[in-house]
Amino acid sequence: MSSFIESMIARAQADVQTIVLPEGNDERTLAAAEKVIDRGIAHVVILGDRKAIEAAPYKLDGATIVDPAESPDRERYAQAFYELRKHKGVTIEDARAKMDDVVYFGTMMVKMGDADGMTCGCCHATADVLRAALQILKTAPGVKSVSSFFVMAVPDCDFGDKGVFLFADCGLEIQPDAEKLANIAVSTGKSWKMLFDSEPAIAMLSHSTKGSAVPNADRDKVIEATKLAREAAPELTIDGELQADAAIVPAVGASKAPGSPVAGRANVLIFPDLDTGNIAYKLVQRLAKAEAYGPITQGIAAPVNDLSRGASADDIMGVIAITCVQAQARNKQ
Repeated sequence: MSSFIESMIARAQADVQTIVLPEGNDERTLAAAEKVIDRGIAHVVILGDRKAIEAAPYKLDGATIVDPAESPDRERYAQAFYELRKHKGVTIEDARAKMDDVVYFGTMMVKMGDADGMTCGCCHATADVLRAALQILKTAPGVKSVSSFFVMAVPDCDFGDKGVFLFADCGLEIQPDAEKLANIAVSTGKSWKMLFDSEPAIAMLSHSTKGSAVPNADRDKVIEATKLAREAAPELTIDGELQADAAIVPAVGASKAPGSPVAGRANVLIFPDLDTGNIAYKLVQRLAKAEAYGPITQGIAAPVNDLSRGASADDIMGVIAITCVQAQARNKQ
């Protein structure tokens, strides 16, 4: 396990948060919960069939197991959800029915202050997790759009921050325009500062470096996004447009973008669309044997993190630790 995740675990242990895990029917979730409890990373709340969870071959002493169908909080959550969504035509009967959905029930736990954050996605699509989060928690104050990033920890790598990068957006925004791309860059830069002691060096990636490609809409979008991101967050170090090698390899950066404050030293990579981001993280994960944690959402009013449906128990434990650190930061605001 990477030193990055060990650092997240240490921070989580120092100020233990309560994290709800809606997918108690998934063995990887239960295995992760066992690891989290054993290491004192978080207080865990597991949703699902109590008898089935208690009969599973995992040491879950100390976990809170909640069956939404029997929970005494079910009606309280339904009433609160109805108040949040009645302007959209939701009836109290609709709200009660929604509490059968463990993702909605878990998100309401966060909304009502009964949990500090939520981690799920082993058995649910990203769209389902995000829909519940946006309907119930909404966006954080001052945030224009929700996006996501992956933490990539590449072994035996001299690039980035000792092989650690943030890749964004690899999970949510399909074809961001220049404004949304700028928002992704700013949010991810702030996420870096929350997770690490070092400063972010944010590269706006493109097939072009500083005008090397002929003018075209894709290149121009990245140039405009760079301008907008700098204006929105002048305290962050952002540059583009940069090709991937110019962004992370010092010799290439010096050759292709001399004088750039980011070229050759980027640790935050902003991809121009979901295709490039998603393809890149999966290739780095498989070919470079990198640890990939995410997608970690940013811009929601409380920490709710999605998981890849191929996540292992260790992956889930890592994302739970990151969710705890996000919750700690939120509590300090």
